[in-house]
Amino acid sequence: MSVTENLRPEKVFHYFGEICKIPHGSGNIDKLSDYLVDFAKERGLFHIQDAWKNVIIIKEAAPGYEEEEPVILQGHMDMVAVKKPEADIDMTKEGLRLLVEGDELYAQDTSLGGDDGIAVAYALALLDSDDIAHPRLEVIITVDEEVGMDGARRLDVSMLKGRRMLNLDSEEEGIILAGCAGGARVDWLLPVSRKEKEGKRYSLKIKGLSGGHSGAEIDKERGNANVLIGRLLYRLGKEMDFYLEQLEGGLADNAIPREACAVVLIQKEDGDLLENTAIKVEEELRGELQTKDPGIMVEATELEDNRSGCLSKEDTGRLVKLLLAAPNGVQAMSADMKGLVETSLNMGIVDLKEEKAMIQFSVRSSLESAKTALIEKLESLASMAGATQEVRGDYPGWAYKKDSPFRDMAVQIFCRMYGKEPEIQAIHAGLECGLLSAKIPGLECISIGPDMKDIHTTEERLSISSTERVWNYVLELLKQKK
Repeated sequence: MSVTENLRPEKVFHYFGEICKIPHGSGNIDKLSDYLVDFAKERGLFHIQDAWKNVIIIKEAAPGYEEEEPVILQGHMDMVAVKKPEADIDMTKEGLRLLVEGDELYAQDTSLGGDDGIAVAYALALLDSDDIAHPRLEVIITVDEEVGMDGARRLDVSMLKGRRMLNLDSEEEGIILAGCAGGARVDWLLPVSRKEKEGKRYSLKIKGLSGGHSGAEIDKERGNANVLIGRLLYRLGKEMDFYLEQLEGGLADNAIPREACAVVLIQKEDGDLLENTAIKVEEELRGELQTKDPGIMVEATELEDNRSGCLSKEDTGRLVKLLLAAPNGVQAMSADMKGLVETSLNMGIVDLKEEKAMIQFSVRSSLESAKTALIEKLESLASMAGATQEVRGDYPGWAYKKDSPFRDMAVQIFCRMYGKEPEIQAIHAGLECGLLSAKIPGLECISIGPDMKDIHTTEERLSISSTERVWNYVLELLKQKK
């Protein structure tokens, strides 16, 4: 029996459970996209699956709502698929192992994908019901939102009639989002050469960090394992000559990396010095992060084989200096909205291949000019080190609208149901509302969702009770008439 079977609302959690049975990490969404198409076919609903696997499903208005304005419901089908290093699961082929603890639903040893599986589950529950009052529903489920919003960028929405959109990609009940930052992915590619060398090989690891979403948690100043491994390696280079053999860290450019590992080759007599350097750096980092990220550990382990194909001394130095010099984290706070990050970046992935090193960043800003300036800063750093830069997945921000009847209605309903006013916020994380607003003239958007925490990490949790309350809130929004 599925752990979601007895959770309420039943249809929402039924479909969430079905979604979790299908692997759907970014770039691996074909099966889930086809599942959505089959769902629509079985119910005789108009649907479109485009060449990129985006899906649109339309359900006509319930009786008595034929003259009401349509509502677009929007979310994305891909998740950030991360797992604990020791987890015995292939997330490209296997479904998630769901568990319940108190009021929280989570996945064993992996991320849960509540971002944004819950939007898909809400939409399917609505589309599968015959007893819910609603206007024409136009459901948009996009692909690969987590890796650059390419689905929303390519989506043809010309057949849609709606000019009111409910985005279901938020993670805090009681907050109605009305604006978000724009962003882009930036890749550095540094050519390297290798040569066989002999010496003593060590594995160096940064581990035990909290990680998190690079939009939602960037202001918490948690440790970034890729940045810190660069710091460790630079300090090591001041103590001795060493050569890099391996370097990897992070799983997604928009997730703050929790772990990073380097394999280095040193002179045989320098083993004790390396281990002492690692201890000193760990002490320093623990002191700096004792409140922000207290679990940090630095691990140095001698390896058996003493021959390896290492980078040259020059390439080792260039790569380490790039890691150390690259900006990371909050770059500016908003002057207009207290507590809102204006501009940031996250060094999400570092991966040393045979002939090149790759470093990937997620860049965000609510100011287009500031985003451009930060990307240009990265470009200048890359060029000085002999690396090239590629920019992909550039998406616009979602500008706050002073006047929005749809938002006003959502606020009034919230006040009536909850007995208090919701918070109206803009966020630093990216949403597809900006891209879709540019495609649909006059579109009014709001974004809501149930309580989730630690999204994009193996500690991700979804509140069961909040999921039900937000479901009831969505039903009230849909039943309102002019």
